Amino acid sequence: MEKLKNHLEELISELEDAAEIYERLENLISVYPFNEYDYMISTLLGREKLSLDDYYALRDEYVERNMYLYIFEISAPRGFGETWAQGHLRELVPELERPSKKKDPDYSGQYDFYLDGKITIEVKASRAVDFESQAALYVKALCSDSDRPFDMNFQQVKPGCCDVFVWVAVWRDKIRYWVLASKELEANRYYSRGQHRGNVGEGQLHLRHDNIAKFAQYETIGRDLIEAIRNAYQRQHA
Repeated sequence: MEKLKNHLEELISELEDAAEIYERLENLISVYPFNEYDYMISTLLGREKLSLDDYYALRDEYVERNMYLYIFEISAPRGFGETWAQGHLRELVPELERPSKKKDPDYSGQYDFYLDGKITIEVKASRAVDFESQAALYVKALCSDSDRPFDMNFQQVKPGCCDVFVWVAVWRDKIRYWVLASKELEANRYYSRGQHRGNVGEGQLHLRHDNIAKFAQYETIGRDLIEAIRNAYQRQHA
């Protein structure tokens, strides 16, 4: 959003009546779908400062930079973490099965997926937003090349309840994945035990702008997820 706004304002600054346009923008009343961007673009098109081809290129670039912005509009935590994230993973790895007592007599809701009749998998998901902003989630959503600070907190982590953890992290323009054996997560220096008082075996981990590089060895891509899960299982039981 910042790149788009800066580009449009730069074009407006080159117009003879730029001051008048900026003043109008300051007092502009926005009602969906008519807002400041609609006003700036239509003004630039009308003054022939922006051609139709330029507009199409601008639009395509914006869509590419914000391919996953809609995910930040999912307000309910369960809607994001369970409905979207788990559904997304099953699209990438159709072999993932929903657990049940029939498949695992010890199952009591402690993990999310079952694979190969033996691998228990827990999914944790978060979204990268500007840590210092108080704006709405979709407004403070970050692009993957942003230098703004972020803090993605993977909560209610219970290493004793599964073999493998899959982390899903969403930016405006990218989705990234990490796959860790349960014991690797538990031993990680960034894993904090005792998230809630009295909850034995539960903790949390903050994936931040200043420590994300430390997890490079666990990162994978969508088409390699199933192999990464199986490899993590082997490490867990090595």
